Amino acid sequence: MASDDLVRVPREISRCSGIRINGKRIKSLIFTTDIAIIMNNNADAIFAVYPFTPHPSIFAAITSVAQAPVFAGVGGGTTRGARSRDMALLAESHGCMAVVLNAPAPVETFELIAESVICPIVATIISKYTDVQEKIDAGASILNISGGPDTAEIVRKIRKNNPTIPIIATGGPTGDSILKTIDAGANAISYTPPSNGDLFRIKMDRYRETAKKLFDENESKQTD
Repeated sequence: MASDDLVRVPREISRCSGIRINGKRIKSLIFTTDIAIIMNNNADAIFAVYPFTPHPSIFAAITSVAQAPVFAGVGGGTTRGARSRDMALLAESHGCMAVVLNAPAPVETFELIAESVICPIVATIISKYTDVQEKIDAGASILNISGGPDTAEIVRKIRKNNPTIPIIATGGPTGDSILKTIDAGANAISYTPPSNGDLFRIKMDRYRETAKKLFDENESKQTD
């Protein structure tokens, strides 16, 4: 939601236990690469993952304006292996708190990155059929669960087998769905904000209402 020119994460997320990294507790992550939103939100961290080949200039742009720690996507789908390893090193050098690998990332890519960076590696899990343990064994220290309507179920299954692994999960569209995901065992919630266009439309509607109100007031004064 947007309030007072700030994108605010749902208050239900405060119920999370949080994930502690470098002394900072992370409960909410805002899932966006929009520079304006990155600079104007109250989330604990930025979850900067996008469906394109990762590039150092994107790390530089995001970290230059972010008011909170950045979790940076470094590939895992079409980008993997040495290229993902190099992107992870560059993300870390730009001050990113953690690096994120997409769901298809092979074990070998996790191992390459784990040998090269000291920041946490986040493994994205999108299905209950994923072999989670092999990703943990290969170097993943945080899991990011994005299973659509099955997210809470996947979180619950993973939490049963891995009681201590930190889990980030998508919370869904409502406060109730966020609480359901937290109750299933998520430590932190990623929140997808409204688009820049949606936020601007809300503001423009307010401007139009104000303009009409001023016009009506002036008309009333002239009539009097």
